[in-house]
Amino acid sequence: MRRFRFLRRPQWLVTLIVAIALALQILVSAQAAPLPTTPAIASARSASLIPIQQQPFYGELERTAGDWSDVVLDQVVGNSPRETLLNFYAVMAEVGQRAERLAQPRSGQEGSRAAKERREKIEDADRLFHLAVEALDASAFPESVRVDRAEEAAIKLKHVLDYVFTHSRQPIAIPDEADMKMLQESRTNQSDSWSIPGTSITLTSPSDSELGSDHYRFSPATVVAVGEMYREIRDYPVIPQPFATPEFLNNFIFTPGYLVPPDWYLSLPHSLRHVLGYRIGHQTLLQVVSSLIACALFVAVLGWLIGLLVDSYRDRPRREQEGRSWQLDVLAWQRVLILLPLLPLTRLVKTFVDDVVNLTGAPLVYFTYIFFVIWHVSAGFFAIYFAEAVGRSSAELLLRLRGGGSSLQLQRITNLVMPITRAIGALASIALLYRLLIVLGLPANTVLAFSAVPGLAIGLGASKLLGNLFAGLSIQTDRPLRVGEFCRVGDNLGYITKIGLRSLELQTLESRITVPNSVAEEATIENYSRRGIRGDQPPIQALELRLQLDGPFSPFQLEELLRQSRRFLAGMAELIDPLVTLERRPEDSARGLIVFAMVELHGWQAYLSLREQLLVHLEELVERAQFSEIALAIAYGTTPEQLRQIPALMQQVVEADPTLTFHSCRLERIAAFSYDHVIEFSSNQINHEAFEDSLHDLNRRIIDVLAMEGIEIPFPTQTLMLNSSDAAHA
Repeated sequence: MRRFRFLRRPQWLVTLIVAIALALQILVSAQAAPLPTTPAIASARSASLIPIQQQPFYGELERTAGDWSDVVLDQVVGNSPRETLLNFYAVMAEVGQRAERLAQPRSGQEGSRAAKERREKIEDADRLFHLAVEALDASAFPESVRVDRAEEAAIKLKHVLDYVFTHSRQPIAIPDEADMKMLQESRTNQSDSWSIPGTSITLTSPSDSELGSDHYRFSPATVVAVGEMYREIRDYPVIPQPFATPEFLNNFIFTPGYLVPPDWYLSLPHSLRHVLGYRIGHQTLLQVVSSLIACALFVAVLGWLIGLLVDSYRDRPRREQEGRSWQLDVLAWQRVLILLPLLPLTRLVKTFVDDVVNLTGAPLVYFTYIFFVIWHVSAGFFAIYFAEAVGRSSAELLLRLRGGGSSLQLQRITNLVMPITRAIGALASIALLYRLLIVLGLPANTVLAFSAVPGLAIGLGASKLLGNLFAGLSIQTDRPLRVGEFCRVGDNLGYITKIGLRSLELQTLESRITVPNSVAEEATIENYSRRGIRGDQPPIQALELRLQLDGPFSPFQLEELLRQSRRFLAGMAELIDPLVTLERRPEDSARGLIVFAMVELHGWQAYLSLREQLLVHLEELVERAQFSEIALAIAYGTTPEQLRQIPALMQQVVEADPTLTFHSCRLERIAAFSYDHVIEFSSNQINHEAFEDSLHDLNRRIIDVLAMEGIEIPFPTQTLMLNSSDAAHA
């Protein structure tokens, strides 16, 4: 948790500056008198400096330091610049000295009591350090790295104050609360701020401060500029004084751990610690290697989890085909579990690199930015997948509470629940995105401008989208149609497969059609499905067939057709409340057979299959009805006694087949060349081929019995009419 530090200047630029400086020094030395030596200049300058012990605030500083060394007070921030500045300087000096003492290697023979006391001292030092950091207004830093940079800035500010308090050529009068009131009264522009003379270190009391309007903190400009201040004075030797901490920053940034290196590091041999502490830029070998290993392991785990997530999408078509909608909640929860470890793992790696490895400066800033982006992006996807899983599980739970259990009912409830949960997940993801922009340092005004973009888009071109959304809510509320129902929407006929917030999907015979909700709401909807009394019951749709009866049909044939049709339809479990009737069209007097039934079918394949089956069987029944009457012509040479035997003979012939039922055999008319009889019978055969076989055997038996009784069937005759012209030619 450290301060950003810039990289050094390029080596070639430093070499050029040194060369120019040496050339100028040689030129001046050749043309002018020798200048005083550096020790003489240093002695002359130091003679004009006021030691910190002679500063007017030193006595109060000692008393303040004594108070903080005895007990941890409430807060470092005070009601005046004097109180805040002296508290901060005394506390930071105490923290630096404690950290230096606690960082000394320990002997292995220390007991548990000593270890406990050491932990308590470390905790006290951490607590003091946190109180001191609160005296810095770090609001200018991005929120993601605010704490890190504020802590490093606090240590650098301590070093700057060490220099300022020991290199001042005039007494430093730090105003107290009364002095600040007098100073404000004397100012033309009211300002609750004070700067250390000769420096840009400013303490201010903002009116909107969380601590109150009379609490002074180091200003944001001071906190931002403290790094540059430290670079200007870091090469100057530190003047010894009771509150100086010359190695505070180096011990902080070049060792693992937080303020104090961990015990495992202090227990290492000095030679090994020297190797691990080899400096690479502004980091050590241990910090660089440990950070790279942690990042490599994180990237490996991240790639593995992303691979699992991609594989879940690759397996989706097969799983949907096998388990359909009942397996989608399991798949959604699997994706949630895949993303879930990524959130704590990101925090864990960030904490390890930040607090354990103690990466500092620019590498920590970049590292923090990257991991904040990864965490928020992962959290956004997690919110979406979690909402998806909750929605699907909620749909199944609602279905079970309502007593349903079909896939169609689950699909309907899912279409109602999922848009709501997905909208919630999308809103959570957008909120996380805005949060990411803020923690990365984007100004709040810019984030608000981003928030206005959706409203502007809606106002400019998304009115149709809003219309579809409201129409979708209307369809879900009024429910003129539901998923699985057979409907005609406008000119499109098919099954409703999905009802979303923007559009609905209609599976027609040729293709799948997406109809905007606003269009569907305005169109005429013909719903061919009949709903049950309870809303959780599956829908049933109407199935209507019309067959034209070609050729003459006697009343008996029509009755036989109706009987056979009703018997057949009653035996089909797929049909609900089947109805059969006849019609005669007034325009052409053509007869037709009408079959109407309710069916529970889902999809065109099942619908067409049942329709084809009905059409084939009904055509067979029409043919069976036509063959239920046999016209039998008897020759004129037949005696009256033989004619009286014909009905009994035909009854005997028909009843020889147990699947046939004899109804009548009547002499229908005396034709020009024969006595025409009509045999009426019915069949109980279910299979049409079996009926045709029975009809074949029946005709053979009729021929046989007539031959045995000596009754002839006349040959067909034809009358040829000749006129006079034809005779003359003959």
